[in-house]
Amino acid sequence: MPNDHDADAAAEGKARPATRLTQVGRPGSRVYGYVNAPLVRGSTVVHPDMAHQRSLYTRRHDQAMIYGVLGTPTHFALEDAIAEIEGGTRCQIVSSGLSAITTPLLAYLKAGQTVLIPDNVYGPTRRFCDGMLAGLGVVTTYYPPMIDAAGLEALMRPETAVLFLESPGSHTFEVQDVPALAAVAHAHGASVLMDNTWGIQFFQPFAHGVDVSIQAVTKYIGGHSDIILGAVTVAADKDWVKIKDAAMSLGQYASPDDCWLALRGVRSLGIRLRHQMESALDVARWLEGRPEVLRVLHPALPGSPGHEFWKRDFTGASSLFGVVLKPDYAPLAVDAMIDAMTLFGIGASWGGYESLVLPSTGSINRTAGSGQFGGEIIRLHIGMEDVVDIKADLERGFAALRGME
Repeated sequence: MPNDHDADAAAEGKARPATRLTQVGRPGSRVYGYVNAPLVRGSTVVHPDMAHQRSLYTRRHDQAMIYGVLGTPTHFALEDAIAEIEGGTRCQIVSSGLSAITTPLLAYLKAGQTVLIPDNVYGPTRRFCDGMLAGLGVVTTYYPPMIDAAGLEALMRPETAVLFLESPGSHTFEVQDVPALAAVAHAHGASVLMDNTWGIQFFQPFAHGVDVSIQAVTKYIGGHSDIILGAVTVAADKDWVKIKDAAMSLGQYASPDDCWLALRGVRSLGIRLRHQMESALDVARWLEGRPEVLRVLHPALPGSPGHEFWKRDFTGASSLFGVVLKPDYAPLAVDAMIDAMTLFGIGASWGGYESLVLPSTGSINRTAGSGQFGGEIIRLHIGMEDVVDIKADLERGFAALRGME
């Protein structure tokens, strides 16, 4: 397991990541008042005079209280926290993880341009590209997720405006060579957008060539399966203007109540990620030895696609991974396995405190030749439960699976 950035942070005179998570988005440890940032709700903002009102409108790209939809101090505190976590400079909170994907795509693309999307992309991203973007005259080209720099070079066209990355990818967890692919895109004048929800604290996107980082705050930052939020983070001013203008034009907004809950989730993020990472690795290694399992798709395990890039670029691993079952088992047997499990919930989200399971095979739509896996796939999210109980629940499922042979 790679070390985190503790040594680098110490060398730069910065607090270590776990310490920063307790401090970001707060007034400060020695400021008189309550420890947590207040919850501020509001639509209308009133000004002391016209000079003040006009001055704020010239700062509409900043954290200025102009109108509720442009943000409150609660929004700004969360945006500062997420920008710090991802190593960026500015962050825009939006209404959902999907909004965090669609907002920058709309910001960077126009009719006649092309976007390159990995074949293993999150299903709703594919739906948006094939539906709304296509209707707006934007062409989507899907590429194999493990494409190398030479392969990507062959796909680049004068009209290619965006390279989209999702690393690891949905359901099958391929880790991409982000720095190499980003370099190719930039050489052709294309912007690099990346869904970094799995990487969250473990991958610093801007240090690896990414221009825009996307987070489903619903997942690990929220941490408790009770909010829906998204975040778009940048490191350069030119990208910030694009994102902020798009968010304003689209009327993107998130409840300050949800932002406040997400700020609370930030405080325990490091501990939860560390605990769930260790539990997930324990379970994944145990699953590798199961007779029912063909292979485990976990980026931290040797043999998983792109493991070498994970080892090079990531400082840890999240608690979501895939399991390919041996070809002996049909979809009905997989359903029986899942139904027999009593601890794992059957749910589409992840990143919360609870363990979840989903059959993946029916959710995988591939059009660029990356859809052969050798057996049925299930996706596991490992929660905060005791690993002994998690394994016992999986054992119950495997017994039901074998009973359907």
